[in-house]
Amino acid sequence: MSDTTHDAVRLRWPAVSARRLERSALAAPAPELDPAGIVGALCGAHAQVLSAAELSIGMRGEGITRSVVRKTLWDEAGLIKMYGPRGTVHLLPAADLPMWVGALSALPPSPSPFTKDVRMTDEQTEEVVAAVGAALRDAELTIDELSEAVVAATGPWAGDLVMPAFQGMWPRWRQAITLASHRGQLCFGPNRGRKVTYTHPQHLTGGRATDGTAALAGLVERYLHAYGPATPQHFARWLNVSPRWAGELFDSLGGALQRVDLEGTAAWVNAGDTATPEEPPRGVRLLPYFDAYVVACQPRERLYPGAMAQRALTPSGQAGNYPVLLIDGVVGGVWHQRRSGRRLTVTVEPGTPLTAAQRAELDAQVERLECVLEGTAELTIGTVGVGPHA
Repeated sequence: MSDTTHDAVRLRWPAVSARRLERSALAAPAPELDPAGIVGALCGAHAQVLSAAELSIGMRGEGITRSVVRKTLWDEAGLIKMYGPRGTVHLLPAADLPMWVGALSALPPSPSPFTKDVRMTDEQTEEVVAAVGAALRDAELTIDELSEAVVAATGPWAGDLVMPAFQGMWPRWRQAITLASHRGQLCFGPNRGRKVTYTHPQHLTGGRATDGTAALAGLVERYLHAYGPATPQHFARWLNVSPRWAGELFDSLGGALQRVDLEGTAAWVNAGDTATPEEPPRGVRLLPYFDAYVVACQPRERLYPGAMAQRALTPSGQAGNYPVLLIDGVVGGVWHQRRSGRRLTVTVEPGTPLTAAQRAELDAQVERLECVLEGTAELTIGTVGVGPHA
């Protein structure tokens, strides 16, 4: 990677926005893509709120309902639910799991937020990861069952209730649950009643992890295809790694990347991938909590113009905590939906009054939302009184 090229291709924001919308199946639905194909195009779908992931996927396809997504995830193993980028829960395509595990395993370790008396040694961490994998290889276990197996395999120290949690304290070993997932030793299984279960990804896919160097190169390629032009700093924010490490990774890819000029700022795309649509970004879209598009797209001040930054981002600048109304490629409002049985109450708060054409497109989006969520919606234009998701 080099930023010294004098004849860098110059790209304008509207063209880049249109390109990203097209590649994220937001310019128009993508009937050729199944749920796994859509998730692959997005570089993962955030699934801490599974219903939001279902909506992210369904709104981009044709004939994809929440039931179809659940069938792909739980019955067909076309999707895997695991800890992904930023250590957050994601849906990832099962076919891409070797690349994801190889890349996530190769990320530099994040500094521990815990005090020394809570942390585990490197040796203890490795013991826990191995114990998690062994316990889950041919099983679907609740967190309590998994905890019992891990403590039995490693020792009482793993079960010490020292890790601060939402309510009370968790056992020491749970610090390594995200790492175990990144190493390909843990993913989510189907719920057992109201209880979450965990299982082993290999039990579902049989795949082996790609070499770390090749996997990271593949991840950068996919990220730039979906969200480029981007800088190492953008990539670092998306993965929650240090900008310096991301810069070194981009440098190591050499001629595989190409520098471009985005509105006077150096950014990178995959080599030769500089084409953009001729038409500017158009359309009205409803994007749910933590939609991959708003989380990954940078620079954020372009995506959240003017007052939208204050209305739809957290005070720290985090995206995704509000469902957003996307108008012509940028955030133009927020929205919220509440469910009661099959009834869906949808409230949309535009930043500026909608034109007749925009209102018609919004009505069409709400109809699509009804299909995806398998309900009947009532639309209100007004103030959204619900605060950001945690």
